[in-house]
Amino acid sequence: MNLTETARRPDGTLSVEGDEAAIGRCETAKAFEESGDFDAAAGALGPLWDGASQAPVTEGLGRRARAEVLLRAGALTGWLGSTRQLGDAQERAKNLISQSLSIFESLGVGAKRAEALVELGYCYWRQGASDEARATLGSALDLLADGGGDELRALAMLRLALVEESATRLNDALRILTEAAPLFMRSANHVPRGKFHNELATVLRDLGADTRREDYTDRALVEYAAASFHFEEAGHAAYAAAVENNLGQLFLLTGKFAESHEHLGRARRFFALRRDGLHAAQVDDTRARVFLAEGRIAEAEKSARASARALERGGEHALLAEALTTHGVALARLGRPDDARAALRRAAQVAEGAGNLEGAGLAELTLLEELHDRLAPREARQLYASADHLLARTQSRQALSRLRAAALKLVTSDADARPEAARTGAAENAPENFKRGADSAEDPWADFSFSDEIRRFEEDLIERALRDAGGSVSRAARLLGFRHHESLNWRLKNRNKSLLPARTPARRRRRSIITKHD
Repeated sequence: MNLTETARRPDGTLSVEGDEAAIGRCETAKAFEESGDFDAAAGALGPLWDGASQAPVTEGLGRRARAEVLLRAGALTGWLGSTRQLGDAQERAKNLISQSLSIFESLGVGAKRAEALVELGYCYWRQGASDEARATLGSALDLLADGGGDELRALAMLRLALVEESATRLNDALRILTEAAPLFMRSANHVPRGKFHNELATVLRDLGADTRREDYTDRALVEYAAASFHFEEAGHAAYAAAVENNLGQLFLLTGKFAESHEHLGRARRFFALRRDGLHAAQVDDTRARVFLAEGRIAEAEKSARASARALERGGEHALLAEALTTHGVALARLGRPDDARAALRRAAQVAEGAGNLEGAGLAELTLLEELHDRLAPREARQLYASADHLLARTQSRQALSRLRAAALKLVTSDADARPEAARTGAAENAPENFKRGADSAEDPWADFSFSDEIRRFEEDLIERALRDAGGSVSRAARLLGFRHHESLNWRLKNRNKSLLPARTPARRRRRSIITKHD
């Protein structure tokens, strides 16, 4: 490949001559990136880019070459930021990719627009922003509907399935992967085929655990074996090690703890040697959950703490929320309720702040389960209402079963307390149907709806917060303990519409992820 030389100006900045040379470097970098060698990919960009903490050099380049460099540097910033746990790397990556997207849009290059959207969607997923990732990848697939290449379409569908799997929409993930299977089977490239088998195995594994279907679990084991084969053929040791972690999770779910530790040990040693903090932290979280299942609580707390501390340094909010949830469970079972509450509250805040509603809901549900006996009735009801709302779109039977169990426990606790409440004159706070039956033979549980009672309780709290905040949604959200006011806005627009007049008019905020360029 003939690469044009670069020259350094007197002020120290680099001048890159030749669009063809810049585009050539980007193509080489992309090939290394697809093989998983991100350091080599960064090196291939040479003087165009000085690493994940720097903006690329695009002076003197034409618009197409400039967009290519921005896209490649943005994608690599996301990858390197993830593996090295660089705190704001995903935001920088999104900014660079968005700049490239803007240029590709102005040039009318549909396939490159789709490629930029696929990379942008992946950055959103790393941050735990499932809705944004889903919408962005959906836009990419719309652009690719009339062509643009099987490989790119396959990658977009694989990443969309990953988003749905992370959001516990396992049936949607399986449907997407089934539809994408022919695209991957036509590929002669071992790396994307390995990724496909790995993701399909993970979805089947989680579906097997969720539905108690052993055939799914058996298929998952076969798919993991296929993924390992393709990664070994490609010489991709890092991806093969990731499969070892996934196998550790599979054997955890089937109760084979010794096998789980064996696979996790291999994965952990590899990632430690590679100084891959992200994947090492994931292994630590999986190992902590194995320890919990074995009843080795102190070891679980130590491993979960190490995972959460490592992930705090990066921008992978979905993974951090999971690690904090695991740590919270370990702390609760060690008899440290205050620390457990703090960890689980933090998990919910991290997930909800990133837009990962399912992750936030699972953290709050876990808090309710693990610390129920230490929660005041009002706080327990509030937690349930919030978890129920956040998990409204989940397809996980396991999550819904846990919600039902939590509701039953709350109702039982309320029922046990009601006779005493009636004797002491506190029955005025009971739900309407309990008031009706208090002095009659009427069944007090007739037509009772727990979700309706919880919704009324939620509405009362929001109304009080809005009143105390003078109608300001932002201030009311802070009073209610929400990290971002969007959560309260959602409730007002979708669950508590009768309270909309109580808020002050919302100011229109104009913000775009796209930076326009001439």
